[in-house]
This record gives sequence, structure tokens and C-alpha cells, in this order.
Amino acid sequence: MAEETTVNGSVERITFHSEESGFCVLRVNVRGFKDLVTVVGSHPCINVGEWVEVTGFWVMNPAHGRQLKARLLKTSRPDTPEGMERYLASGLIKGIGPKYAEKLVTAFGSDVFDIIEKRPSAILDVDGIGKKRQQAIIDGWNSEKSIRDIMVFLYNHGVGTSQAFRIHKEYGAEAIAKVKEDPYALVRDIWGIGFKSADKIGASLGIAHDSQLRARAGIGFVLDSLVNKGHCGVVRSKLVDESSAVLVIDEAIVSQALDYEIRNGRIALEKRGAGTRLNPREPVLYSGWLHHAEQHLSIYLKELMVDTKPLSFGIDVEEEIEWVQKETKITLAPSQKSALRKALTSKVIVITGGPGVGKTTLVNSIVKIYQKEGVEIVLAAPTGRAAKKMSESSSMTAKTIHRLLEFEPMSFSFKRDREYRLEGRLFIIDEISMLDTMLAFQLIRAIPDGATLILVGDQDQLPSVGAGAVLRDIIASDAVPVVVLNEIFRQAAGSNIILNAHRVNRGVIPQWPQGKLQNPFESDFYFVEADNPVKAADLIVQMVSKRIPSRFGFSPMEDIQVLSPMKKGELGVLNLNILLQKTLNSSTNSITRLAMTYKSGDKVMQLVNNYEKEVYNGDIGTISAINHEEKQLVMSFDGRTIDYKFEELDEVTLSYACTIHKSQGSEFPCVIIPVHTQHFVMLQRNLLYTAITRGRKLCILIGSKKALDMAVKKQDSTQRMTMLRKRLL
Repeated sequence: MAEETTVNGSVERITFHSEESGFCVLRVNVRGFKDLVTVVGSHPCINVGEWVEVTGFWVMNPAHGRQLKARLLKTSRPDTPEGMERYLASGLIKGIGPKYAEKLVTAFGSDVFDIIEKRPSAILDVDGIGKKRQQAIIDGWNSEKSIRDIMVFLYNHGVGTSQAFRIHKEYGAEAIAKVKEDPYALVRDIWGIGFKSADKIGASLGIAHDSQLRARAGIGFVLDSLVNKGHCGVVRSKLVDESSAVLVIDEAIVSQALDYEIRNGRIALEKRGAGTRLNPREPVLYSGWLHHAEQHLSIYLKELMVDTKPLSFGIDVEEEIEWVQKETKITLAPSQKSALRKALTSKVIVITGGPGVGKTTLVNSIVKIYQKEGVEIVLAAPTGRAAKKMSESSSMTAKTIHRLLEFEPMSFSFKRDREYRLEGRLFIIDEISMLDTMLAFQLIRAIPDGATLILVGDQDQLPSVGAGAVLRDIIASDAVPVVVLNEIFRQAAGSNIILNAHRVNRGVIPQWPQGKLQNPFESDFYFVEADNPVKAADLIVQMVSKRIPSRFGFSPMEDIQVLSPMKKGELGVLNLNILLQKTLNSSTNSITRLAMTYKSGDKVMQLVNNYEKEVYNGDIGTISAINHEEKQLVMSFDGRTIDYKFEELDEVTLSYACTIHKSQGSEFPCVIIPVHTQHFVMLQRNLLYTAITRGRKLCILIGSKKALDMAVKKQDSTQRMTMLRKRLL
């Protein structure tokens, strides 16, 4: 067996370092060695100029020669003036580059670190360093020291660098103490850290497998996993069973922990039950915040419906209908007139229907009538793209619901609430199918007394990503007037995209041109058969990069969007993004993070709501620049430039291709939809219907006819566990 050895030296070059795993390949200047020593090991944060102590075994790598494979890799700040200068010049501390590193070491020699840490006022004596740069150096030094201590601690307990960065950002200097006290609090407090990660830390810290602390956190994890599937609540027996199975602990321990969570208000007990086939009276358990939201959403909706008279009180509805037809030069169909009549005489109303059935015409007619009457109108939608589409169709400003409610990042709450209501008398909210229970509650509670509320959406689209089935529950309750539009009008009937969307919604296979076309614009809907998924992926790349731009004139980056049912597989989002990036973006300015490479010019999508940056889940933008010295990227979202630190890149992903779920509320000039048996788990009617309706001018399906048939015939049979419908009765 090889003998273990220990060497010491300064890091001259970092050949490779993974910030996620800590794996690194270092070139180290070791006394007594003529050449630099290659060290292969693992450390959460390493910098050029640092002093390392390496304990390990010498190995011979066939490709790279002799290496020291580290069993133990310790770092410390360098103790020579040369090493100190290299360390400070590495860009680790903002405010110090090569120029000021040399000046500081010249001025203070080997005492430079102590001066910065203990007597920072002295650095003002160095030529060129003023108050502003001094403060930047102090802040950078303290931050680096704090982050290093936290990262080393967390890394030793199985936490990656990006997660450690978020923990430090949330907890600051108290991070280590807080994690030791209750590692499971990370799940509640830190985005991106789930129960499994916290559980590893807990085990590393010695928390017992069957402890009440772990059981309580585990119950929350299981409940959250059900919420992430769209459920608002779960019956007690199911929560206990699933928690016991996931945590591998006795049901008695889970039940005891659950009772504790109920007593402390983190989990709410709904005694009257939502009803299940086996036991319609079994109690239902909710996360406390979600229970409050669903309960009060129903209360506030009821209050709006019974409060005062409709806005149209005192005006002649029939005269207004005649006037708006003359004003818009549109003759409304009998069904539209009936819908308009109902909308004008209701306090709260739902307008639903598929594409091409006149929802936009109806809404614009309502807007024009009330504009003439001097009514203050507010338009909003769940996403930026949906709000933009609403603005374009109505010639009025529409906001996202988050901007309308004036979200405040510091307090992580909406400024507009029950005490400080919104201003306006008519509120029209579009794309309601995307609205989950929590956001619906936040919106409805801020609507002022006496206002009229019009909710517009397509109940046949995919339900919200978040918990609940708000649109479907409101319609099913019969407590709110509903206008269902289903007549496809003449202009829309010329679009095969719209006709085929309705065919799919009825469970009928879509139609497309057969044979070679003389004129590519003969149709706006095509199906291209490609049974082999690898060849289908290559075909998608060819279509995006060459065929569609050349035949139809669409821009690959701005106009064409690939929508896939899944993330994995040859036709999944992850693989398609890699292929499309390679073909469409030749930039060499890049950064690799979480196994994904981002290049300047890349098309990206925000994955979570970032209220500080005012960028929300599903927003699409581009990377304008990558600054390696500042360790940040500049991204552009709808003309707004926003800085992202490298550590924040887990909030975005490439978006040459995106999932169909992420495309909700958006429209694109051209969509390409892979439909393959590889995605059989996800293939269902409302998914395909939603994807097709994202295309405005051109929709191309690529895949197998068998998969298309599966998608059209399979209806989503899962019912979300909610109680909004019953609460509205």
C-alpha cells in the first residue's frame, strides 16, 4: 500500500474547481519540488495565493502524469508578502485588484491581513484609497471571511456552494449557529434547499432519525410535495401514511409530530372534510397559510357579489350594446350580445372559452362602454407576457398581478391588502386558469368594496402551477355567473391552429396538409412524422435554425419557441436546449454553473419569482453580458437590464426550449411541439391543447402519430384536493 504524505505550498493556478461539489485540480508551488505539484482534492472555496496543507497519496495519471490525490485538503491565508499579494490580487475581495494589492503589501508587508481586519482605518494612508474604496475593502474582507467560515462548515455537512451562498445571504453571521440549532428550518427559510438536503445536514449534526424535530419537518415536506402537485389539502390518514413511508419511522411518531404542528398552527385542520370516496367525512389537513388563503378567498368573493349595485345600474344596456357595435364597427353575434348583457349586469362574472371564440372582443366591448361612462378600469394578468398581450389587444395599460398589488421585497408582502385596497371600479383579470389559490386570495382581498370583477380564462387549459384549481372551482360552484363562449367566429375559423386546438379539446385528432405544398403559407398547422427521437431532435434543430426562418421568415431567437412536455430524454427541454444553444449561439464568453453552460446572447427563462429584481417565474430574457471579474451576468427582460450574481444562476435556465407548463400565459409567433411516446407519462389532452394555443402564426408538431393519438385521447383524470367550490356554495 502506498505511503501517505503531507506537503505544504501556495496555490499558483486553479485548473478546475466545481463550486457545487467542491472537486478541484490545483497547481501548487511546494518547497523542494522543481515543478508545480498537481493536487486533486475537494474544498468548498479555494483561491490563488492561498496556502494549502495536503495529506494524501501519490498517483500516476496516464494523461496528466504524477498527481497528489488529497485525502485532506486544508487552506489558510498565505504568510509571505508574495503570497499575500497574489491572494489579494486574485479578485476575491471587491475593491482590491493587482494594483492595490501591490500597494497594500508594499505599505504593510506581512501585517497586511491584520491591518485590513483589525485596523482598517490605516489603509486610508495608502495612495489612491479613499473612504469609498476603504469601505468596499472592509465589506469585501468581512464578507469573504464570513462566507468562508460558513462554507467550510456547511461543506463539511454536505451542503454545496450555491446553497451555502443563499444560507449566508439569509442568516448572515448567525448562519452556523442557526443551522446547528435547527437544520430543518432551512427548508422554510431558504429557497432551493429541500427537506432531503436539510435531512443530510441533520444526520451529519447527529439529530436522531426518529426525533420529533425530524418528524415535524418531514410532515411539512410531504405536505409541500402534495401542494407542489396542485393539492391544497390532504386527508389525515394519507398524510400520516406517506410521511411514515418517506421518513421510515413509525406512524405513532408521525401522528404525535402532526398533532404538535396542528397545535402550533403550522398545519390547519378542516374538520368538516373535503370528502373522499372511502370516507367523505374524514378531516383534511392544510398548510396553515394555504388554509387561510382558500378560506378567505371564498369569503371575499362572496362579499364582492352581494355588495352594492352593478356598475351598469342606471344605464340602458341595450343602447350601450348598439353603441359599441357602431364604435368598433363589429357586429356582435347573438351569443356575444347575450354574454355582454350578462357581463354588464353582474358584480362578479367569469368569461371562459377557447381560442377564437370572441373573449377579447367581448372584453374590449366592456372596456369601451365603461370608458365612455368614465369608469376607472384596471387590467391585470398573472404574468408579464400575458399582461403585455392584454395591453396590446385593449390599447390600455395592463399590469402583472404582482405589480398591481405592489409587492415589497423587504417585507416579502404585498402593499395592497385588506386595509390598503386597490383603486378602481372595474377590474378585469385575464388568464385566470394560471391563478393559484394563494395569488387569487392576495388579489381578491385587495379589490375595493363596490367594484365589479371580471375574470377571463380558458378552463380547458392546464391548471395553475401552484396549488388549487381556482377557475374550475369557481365555475363548478355555480355561485358566480359564468359566460361560456364556444362559437368559433369567421376570422378565427381561417386558422388551422384554432380549429385544431378545438378538435384536440373535443378528443379529435387534428388535421394538417398532406403531401408537398406549393405555398408554405397554405396552412399554419403542420405535423412532421419522426418516430426516432434522436432524428426528431436533429430535425427540430434544423427547423429552428434554417428551415422555418428561410420558408416563413421567423427569427430563430425572437419568434420561434420549442415547447416540450418533459425535461428529460432526447426530446426533453434539457437536451434540446444544449443542441439549440450549440447551433444558434457561437459566443465563447461563457460560465458553467450547476452543470449548465450559459453564454453571452443566450435565451433564458426565470424559474422562480424574484421580487427584488421584479422578474417572475416564466419570464423570458437574454444574457447581455458576462463579467467574470465581478462574477455577475447582465440579463435583459422586456428591455429592462438586471444584474445576476453567478451564485443566482440556479434561478434561471436556458429557454430555447421550455416545458409546456412554463409557457402558460404566453404566445409566440411560431411554436414547435415534440410529441413522442418517450413522453407517454405526460401526454394528455389539456397539455397538447395548451401547447397548440401558444402558437399565434405557425404551429408544428414533430413526433409519432401513436403519441399524438395518445395525447388526444387521454384526459387528465387527477382531481386536485381543494375545498373552494364547497366554500363558495
